[in-house]
Amino acid sequence: MNKCSLIPLFAAVVLLAGCQFTGSKKQEITEATIPVRTTPVIIEEVPQVYEFSATVEANIINNIAPQMSLRIEQIFAEVGDFVSKGQKLVQMDDNNLEQIRTQLKNMEISFQRIDELYKVGGVSRSEWDAQKTTLEVMRTQYNNLKENTQLVSPIAGVITARNYDSGDLYGMGLPLMVVEQITPVKLIIHVSESFFTKIHKGMDVNVNLDVYPQEVFKGKVSLVYPTITAATRTFPVEILIPNTNRKVRPGMFARVSIDFGSEPRLLVPDRSVIKQQGSGERYVYVYKDGKAEFRIIEQGKRVDAYYECLSGLEEGECVITTSLNRLTNGIEVELVNE
Repeated sequence: MNKCSLIPLFAAVVLLAGCQFTGSKKQEITEATIPVRTTPVIIEEVPQVYEFSATVEANIINNIAPQMSLRIEQIFAEVGDFVSKGQKLVQMDDNNLEQIRTQLKNMEISFQRIDELYKVGGVSRSEWDAQKTTLEVMRTQYNNLKENTQLVSPIAGVITARNYDSGDLYGMGLPLMVVEQITPVKLIIHVSESFFTKIHKGMDVNVNLDVYPQEVFKGKVSLVYPTITAATRTFPVEILIPNTNRKVRPGMFARVSIDFGSEPRLLVPDRSVIKQQGSGERYVYVYKDGKAEFRIIEQGKRVDAYYECLSGLEEGECVITTSLNRLTNGIEVELVNE
């Protein structure tokens, strides 16, 4: 046999030996146990503080407008002005008011005469009643017209809209002005039905506003709606902020924090929790009898370096916190806690 024919034979022997060695090494790694560390699941009292988002609203909104079409003589307030209760805002055309005022005075004089005659028996009771009724109707008409020619603010607040100018003819469309009460302001949050028995009128809450990131505003629950919305399983809760400094304005985005006290909760280390790809479920591996046991959990809110575990684990069970990317359900592991 020549030298060249020996070379392929030698190469085949080396390749076969190499494959056998590689397979043996792979089998050794697969069968080796994985060293892991664990941390026990614990129960601690955890503050139950929940956050709800809302938009700031005026406590009261009044649309200022007459009940009839009249010409606007003069407007006394502008958008952004703060007005007091009873302050005159608009003067409408009062020609009709002057006519009725004159008629009312004449009718009051006429009634005084009838009243004097009635006292001495000069007129019957029915005539006196009829005259008095006519006078009361005229007074009501006059007062109504007066209210519609001298428009005043029914609340203390800020002017947030003005839709007409002096000299315009009000045409029963948009309100002439809008006044909003912003001391206090209110928030409407929607709370899960699980808190229905825990929230009550008068509860203190903290409010954070994006526009004032370093400041916390104090509020109180002013109204708890008595029914649950079936579609969302939530119920509305109204919160008032005194807002005496007028810093909070309608339309601002707010976050409301409500403290429902402390309750015992299972806590699991955050480094042991894995998010399952594609489903959003969370799971852990529990150390049990030398093996890693796959366990789906319901995760609550974060508490420092832990998560609340609402279901899936029990107190005292040990969850694995290392080598998580190498674990599968039932794989043998070696505990190396120090």
